[in-house]
Amino acid sequence: MFFGVLGPLVVRTDAGDPVTVPDTKVRTLLLDLLVNQGRPVSADRLIDDLWGDHPPRNATGTLQARISQLRTALDRAEPGSRGLVIHGPAGYTLAAEVVDSNMFEELVAAGRMREALALWHGTAYADVPDHEFARAARDRLEEIRLTALEELADRGEDVLPETTELVRRHPLHERLRAVHLRALYRAGRQDEALRSYAELRETLAEELGADPGPELTELHQAILRHDPVLRNSAALPAPINDLIGRDEALTEAQHLLAANRLLTLVGPGGVGKTRLALELGRHHQGDVRLVELASQRQDDVLEALATVLDIRDESTDLLPRLVDSLSTRQLLLILDNCEHLDLADLVRRLLEAAPGLRVLATSREPLGLAGERALDVPPLDLAAAIKLFQARAGVTENVESICQRLDGIPLALELAATRVRALGVQGLADRLSDRFRVLSGGRGVPERQRTLRATIDWSWDLLDEEERMMLRRLAVHAGTFSLEAATAVSRLPEQTVLSLVDKSLVVAAAGRYRLLESVADYSLERLTEAGEEAATRRQHAEYYLSLAQRAELRGPEQQAWLRRLDQESANFRAALDTVPDLKLVNALAWYWYLRGRLGEARRSLAAALAVTGQDPADRAAATVWYVGMTATDAKGTNLTAASEEALKLYPEEGLGQARALWFLTTTQWAYGDRTLLRERIDRAIATFAQRGERWGLAAALSTRAQLNIVHAGVDDMVRDSRRSLELFDELGDDWGRLQATYSLIVAAEISGDYPTAARYLDDAIRRAEDLGLWTEVSFRTAGLGRIALLTGDYDRADELHERARRLAIEQSNKSAEEYAEVGLGLSARWQGRLEQAETHFTKWLGWLEQVGGTPGIAFIRAQLGFVAEQRGEFTKAQGLHQQSYEAAVQVGDERAIALALEGLAGAARDPGRALELLDEADALRRSVGVPLPPGERFDVDRISRRATSCPARRRPSTGCP
Repeated sequence: MFFGVLGPLVVRTDAGDPVTVPDTKVRTLLLDLLVNQGRPVSADRLIDDLWGDHPPRNATGTLQARISQLRTALDRAEPGSRGLVIHGPAGYTLAAEVVDSNMFEELVAAGRMREALALWHGTAYADVPDHEFARAARDRLEEIRLTALEELADRGEDVLPETTELVRRHPLHERLRAVHLRALYRAGRQDEALRSYAELRETLAEELGADPGPELTELHQAILRHDPVLRNSAALPAPINDLIGRDEALTEAQHLLAANRLLTLVGPGGVGKTRLALELGRHHQGDVRLVELASQRQDDVLEALATVLDIRDESTDLLPRLVDSLSTRQLLLILDNCEHLDLADLVRRLLEAAPGLRVLATSREPLGLAGERALDVPPLDLAAAIKLFQARAGVTENVESICQRLDGIPLALELAATRVRALGVQGLADRLSDRFRVLSGGRGVPERQRTLRATIDWSWDLLDEEERMMLRRLAVHAGTFSLEAATAVSRLPEQTVLSLVDKSLVVAAAGRYRLLESVADYSLERLTEAGEEAATRRQHAEYYLSLAQRAELRGPEQQAWLRRLDQESANFRAALDTVPDLKLVNALAWYWYLRGRLGEARRSLAAALAVTGQDPADRAAATVWYVGMTATDAKGTNLTAASEEALKLYPEEGLGQARALWFLTTTQWAYGDRTLLRERIDRAIATFAQRGERWGLAAALSTRAQLNIVHAGVDDMVRDSRRSLELFDELGDDWGRLQATYSLIVAAEISGDYPTAARYLDDAIRRAEDLGLWTEVSFRTAGLGRIALLTGDYDRADELHERARRLAIEQSNKSAEEYAEVGLGLSARWQGRLEQAETHFTKWLGWLEQVGGTPGIAFIRAQLGFVAEQRGEFTKAQGLHQQSYEAAVQVGDERAIALALEGLAGAARDPGRALELLDEADALRRSVGVPLPPGERFDVDRISRRATSCPARRRPSTGCP
């Protein structure tokens, strides 16, 4: 429901229908509640506000009757609105949904003064002019209203109609009268302004025996002498609409202009330099003159300045006259669109001769004058661009993609907004690939701004030939690029790039460079016209192949190179689009793997492998990369056969084959055939050791340690892990350290040394985060979740596993996701949330079967068997544990076999048999040196207690099988 207090009381439903509030006292009651909106008003205070010194005999009862009348009136107009009037211990509160006074204050705070003032239709709280409860609120709102009028006047807008009416109502309000006098003067009505001042002075003397204050007296004198300060921004064109998204830039520019006599706003065409300069001019306290230079030639500049400064001189040499005229003036001179002119010497001479002069220039590059401060005017950020586009197009739809593609350039957004009426938002988005045809037709603006192409043409025409050549060749880059890349691909000196930065055609940020999308599209057209596109793209692909091959991703430079390659990701993709080259995908494969970008890797490798006629050695390497990176695909399958076919591409033993053996093993160690995987990794280790290849040896040892996890070969696992860690420490490879410590973590966990496992995990997470290896972060975070679970901290276990699961999903790594979600299932089962646990476990059976993950299948079937047993479904539990046992025997994992035996014990009908199975499992665990640690005895202790407490024969009432 809407309530209006900026004039006579107005109440409307959400549909806009007027609401009648009967009885003067009921309306006064409503206004009292509105004054205190959101705050309770006591019954005593309401009685005092409504009746003062003459309350009715039964004041409380009468107030309750008025409250009831108000609720009835609101509810009759809009059912349910009775509840807007709330009674509580502190009194009555109105839960007002929309009040025009609130809207007014919000609009003023947002700088939307015209919209704010349009809400007024009289005096605030006009129905209760003599009631004290409304006085403070009314005075505050009237002061904010006056502030809004002052702001509009400072912007150069006409406020004469509003101030005339307000002066009539408040003839002695000096601040209001000052705004009115300025409005009269700026409207060319000096005589009326002077008469208005005389009228105020006479009224003050007659009614108060006082004179106007010093500020008003000074204003009167300024009007008498036609002080230029009164013109303020009246010489500037008034804006048609609000300035959006420039609050921060406006504030910074004001500070710079206050501290410097020459400020140049620089930025690409259409970014809004002129609009920002005009806004600065409107906020400036003093005389402001605008010189529009876009259409001026060098020889016409002095004449343009003289015209704007009201200098009339028939002499042929205008410069001395300009200097003389400005020497005693306090003035802000706005020189708009200077990029095509040489103004440095002229501006220097004017500033030296006129100490009261400040110059605000707009250009696509600085003027190049000593003492100049340049402020880059950036494109709008995404939120501001969306707000601008929606406001200009009059839509509320999602326009994020349009604003992103138009780089937040206000001119492009304004032109695009005009097309929404004809094309719709989606139609416009679909046509942005043809943006230079679509974004045209602007009216009421300079010719250079009527189309997006014309705006960029203006900048292009100001370039020399080498700059044009560089700009069009930069168009083949995707995203950002380095100075080295720009010079290598263009075969032009780096100074040319820097010159384009100065001219706002290349954007520099954090040591990198880029083209705005519209500039890139334009430049690409120019590249095609010049017949250079094919050759430049080849040069681009060759440079990025060289860069990928130089990358040191194994060793101490790993982190620096990962970040370097991250910056070039878009350019690598662009190079592969040009030439799906096996050498390039092989050079990038390890980077993709480290970053967890396996989907991108598979797509790129497949595209390159589809190109015939390439080197067989390159094809062999790419095939191995492709097969290995398919291991954790969401559509994964058992890759044993594919791996064997890939290895056949290496007819001879050597480092290439050893690397292939290692990579195919390390990506499948948890899923493939154990005997085959062990044979492969042993061959790789032998070759690496023989050839003295330390990195390969370290990596292969860490993989063999992981393979030993399945057979719980703790001693072998620890020995290989420690040797691997020694080598990786020597090599300074942080990824390698992560791999080497994984098996040490597992060894600590299965032996019950949880503090050691946690220390390793914390260190691993820190290293992985530093490297940006988010798949590794997921695995290690889930590992910490396991430790929390085993130590009984279920809340932390759930939080860590869920965090790991989300990370795995973001990285599209099914293996990491499975590990995290199984941890959630374990925690749920141990806490008795059996249905939830079953959901977590069941989800992964199908995928594990696809990839040949027999160890995982054995584990999950065991967990589902425990779920069934905890529910009392003992027959179902026995079947699941039997399947788990068979899978564990197939793998030959003693710990998995022991787990299945423990599960069968839980499902056994005979308590004696249950205890026998538990003893058998314990003996098996001890035989391989890993007795069950305390943290993992949840099921064994539970089953043992039940078996020892059950009679020899099953009794359902006891809970025994």
